[in-house]
Amino acid sequence: MSLPPVLYHFFQTPLPYTRTLLLQEKLHAVQLAQRRASQTHRDYLLLLQHRPVYTAGRRQLPSSPEVLAEEARLTRIGADFVTTQRGGQLTYHGPGQIVGYPLMDLGRTSPTIHTRDYICKMQKVLECHLQEEHAIKTMPSDHTGVFLDENTKIASIGVQVRHRLTSHGFAINVTPEPKHWFDRIVACGLDGVHAGCIADASATKREVNVEGEIPGLVERFGRLYQRDMEKLVPVLEGVAGELILELEKEAKAAGPWLEAPLAESN
Repeated sequence: MSLPPVLYHFFQTPLPYTRTLLLQEKLHAVQLAQRRASQTHRDYLLLLQHRPVYTAGRRQLPSSPEVLAEEARLTRIGADFVTTQRGGQLTYHGPGQIVGYPLMDLGRTSPTIHTRDYICKMQKVLECHLQEEHAIKTMPSDHTGVFLDENTKIASIGVQVRHRLTSHGFAINVTPEPKHWFDRIVACGLDGVHAGCIADASATKREVNVEGEIPGLVERFGRLYQRDMEKLVPVLEGVAGELILELEKEAKAAGPWLEAPLAESN
């Protein structure tokens, strides 16, 4: 029996993080209920930008003095701050960066895809995209994520798997805009590592922007995970489509966002 296609959707407007987190939770519940009832659940790939936000992973206790101090400092410079249940440590998401949230059932294949293999394929998707689309060479690292050299990280990975259903995912810097925000933290706990971006590293002559990266990422995601990719049509997807349209409406109503962090006060 062939696997159903992965439905992908690109959000045109940067999304507030907490509402996007809630969308993932609601879609997870829909997938789980449909799987239990009839095995008709869908797999999704959500591609988007966030409004400026710093997120902490499950290794960091939200009530710890260190996390509380960082939350106070980073909200003062104009970003949101959210603690999550993904893997990894403190990182940044914002405009100029593509965030990918695959919501997939790892048990669809035989044998089941293990979490480590799922993450390795995700890293390979990003590495192949950089090489094939922009002739950008990456280097191996002992740390999760994609590195241009030992001091420059261009993409991060942090996932969660519950009931074999995935959430969270990857983030890859496209334009220089996220770099100013990354400069305010030690991202992923890696001292001495700074953020890179496709626009600075690309060996091609063409203009680099977020929307232009989407087709290539979708194609390589399908190729590496060996799945057909199909564009999601919200009006045909019932509850899932309604949730997506509702979030898009909220994002448009949220208005402008800061393009650069505010100066830190003493």
